[in-house]
Amino acid sequence: MYPFARLAKEFVVHRNAPPLGLFDTHVSHHVCWPWDLDFLAELNNGRTLTLYDLGRMLLGKRSGLFAAMRRRGWGLTVAGSSTRYRRRVTAFARLEMRSRLAGWDDRFMYLEQSMWHRGECTSHVLIRSAVIKGGRMVPTAEVLAEFGVEGTAPHLPDWIAAWAGAEALRPWPPMHEAPENNRPLPH
Repeated sequence: MYPFARLAKEFVVHRNAPPLGLFDTHVSHHVCWPWDLDFLAELNNGRTLTLYDLGRMLLGKRSGLFAAMRRRGWGLTVAGSSTRYRRRVTAFARLEMRSRLAGWDDRFMYLEQSMWHRGECTSHVLIRSAVIKGGRMVPTAEVLAEFGVEGTAPHLPDWIAAWAGAEALRPWPPMHEAPENNRPLPH
């Protein structure tokens, strides 16, 4: 189940937090509760992504994106992600999460998030997100105009541009064949 109580707590905790600039970082703190664990007694990878949602929601609020979405009747969707897990997170670990806009291109915004425990990064996610209206993507130039940003997008970091390029080559719908022998996978 989605952690609605945690999300509400985040909105209460950060209700008086100052607005963030476009590239500022939202910092939040979370606890890995026993119900966040998998059968190996570590933070479940799916729950990790759900916790990252909490950071993005507050980043959206503090940056003014949610206010613009309300004004314009926009929605928001995740269009892709890439996650690295590097350190084990166990029950009752206190985590610091950092969330920020890393850049954009003509179609997507790229958000970078990380979780830290005792000074070490435990995981890092790159989220490709899009603003939508009526089932269609809103061009990022239109979204950024709401923030007074015009002109070309700043250069994406090379690793983000490379990931976005690789995603553009990925077939859709996915192929259901084993690439090494071109035979269908067993069911």
